[in-house]
Amino acid sequence: MKGLIKGEKVLIGGQTDTSNRIAPTVLDNIHVGSPCMKEEIFGPILPVLTFETVEHIKNIVSLNPTPLAFYLFARDKKLIKELTSTIQFGGGCINETILHLASPHLAFGGVGTSGMGAYHGKVGFDTFTHYKNIIKKSGKIDITARYQPYTKGKERLMKIVLR
Repeated sequence: MKGLIKGEKVLIGGQTDTSNRIAPTVLDNIHVGSPCMKEEIFGPILPVLTFETVEHIKNIVSLNPTPLAFYLFARDKKLIKELTSTIQFGGGCINETILHLASPHLAFGGVGTSGMGAYHGKVGFDTFTHYKNIIKKSGKIDITARYQPYTKGKERLMKIVLR
C-alpha cells in the first residue's frame, strides 16, 4: 500500500504504523501514469485527479475502465448526468466520497475487471441466493378444461380462470 503513495504529493495522511496500516490519505496532482492509478485501491487512499474538459475525464476513465467507485465533485447538472450515464462503475457519489458504502439499502459491487454482481443489504442477499421456482399441484381438484379435446367452452373457461 505504501508503494502506491511513494513519490506522490500527499495532502493529508500517509502515515503508517509498525503493522503497515496507513492513515486515510489524500493524494494531489495525480496523473494517469501514477502508481496509484495502475491498480484498484482497497485502502484509505484517495487520488485526486483534475481535468480541463469532459473529454479529458472520459480519456482518463478509458485508460482505467469500469472503476469500482466513481466520485465526482461538480455542480453542473448536465455534466453530472452525462458522466454518470456514460461511465460504467460499481458505485459512486457526487460531491461526496465513500458514503454509498454506508447504506445497507444501496447495492455495491464492481463491473468488468472490478468484479461482478452486487452486495449490501437485501441486494447482497438476493445476489448470493439461488431462488427455486416450484409449482405444487394439489391432487384434490383438477380442471378438466386443461385436457383434450379442446372446445370453445373450455377455451372460454380457461380465459376466465387465467385473467
